[in-house]
Amino acid sequence: MIAMGASIANMRVNGDRLWDSLMTMARIGATPRGGCDRQALTDLDRQGRDLFVRWAEAAGCSIAIDQIGNIFARRPGRIADAPAIVAGSHLDTQATGGRFDGVYGVLAGLEVLHTLNELGIETEHPLEVAVWTNEEGCRFAPAMLGSGVMSGDYDLDFAYAREDKDGVRLGDALDAIGYRGTLPATARPYAAMFEAHIEQGPILEHDGATIGIVTGIQGAYWFDVTFTGAATHAGPTPMTMRRDPWRAAAPLVSAVLALADSRAPWGRATIGDVRATPGSRNTVPEAITLTVDLRHPEAATLEAMVDSFRAETGRLARHAGLEARIEQIWHMPP
Repeated sequence: MIAMGASIANMRVNGDRLWDSLMTMARIGATPRGGCDRQALTDLDRQGRDLFVRWAEAAGCSIAIDQIGNIFARRPGRIADAPAIVAGSHLDTQATGGRFDGVYGVLAGLEVLHTLNELGIETEHPLEVAVWTNEEGCRFAPAMLGSGVMSGDYDLDFAYAREDKDGVRLGDALDAIGYRGTLPATARPYAAMFEAHIEQGPILEHDGATIGIVTGIQGAYWFDVTFTGAATHAGPTPMTMRRDPWRAAAPLVSAVLALADSRAPWGRATIGDVRATPGSRNTVPEAITLTVDLRHPEAATLEAMVDSFRAETGRLARHAGLEARIEQIWHMPP
């Protein structure tokens, strides 16, 4: 770095300004319990993106948006063609998201740029603050589509074709909020990348620790499981003559949770969404679809969990006289 009229020996960010920016962003999509519902590529996501872009431009940054909607706010360096140093995260949230998950990594990066500007410090490398598209995977599955397309893990057309529960395609949603950019969504050279992040779970708080060092990331599998039987009327059809998908779906929930319980403390299992078809109060459903999220930081253990889950799904379907289909939606290795 090159100091221009200022000492960097005791350089500190402005914590009050960072907090104010977090609280201002949190008003977009605010929920009654103090969190945020700012799902990817909704109008609320657009509002959050627009606010970030205004703040970054006011800090003297140029803005580039790539084809998958990732935003890059760039502060030039002394060596114009040097690879950038990047900080960032995401602004989209879960339906019951918090005020800091993702957004802290974005606005902490922006606060660093504000501090450098105030101290008159020029860096040798350009600095960028990145906002990744659909990091949560709440509206469009799989997760981390923006960074995944840029890194080459996902094809751009594959990402554009993802649909939400209402059948809206991701590519159309990008156009609707005006954030389908022209910068190629391909890997670019970076000197380094940082992501400041909150702990999303309760462990540090429980242990009375203020900061932790990441030593690994949970591996994850996402599945959709569909049990198909026969739709019949609730009153006239005896229990013994039904092909009710719940006969397999209900015990599968318990079995999946037990997979994680038996691999404590790091095993995880979540049934986050259940859909009955046709979804009538007085009709035995024709089909039940459950989402299954399995996680563990050790690859061998995670694979063993998946094998057990697949075997139990098949066993329960056969026992109940049902058809079973397992669709893998996403896999992230540990």
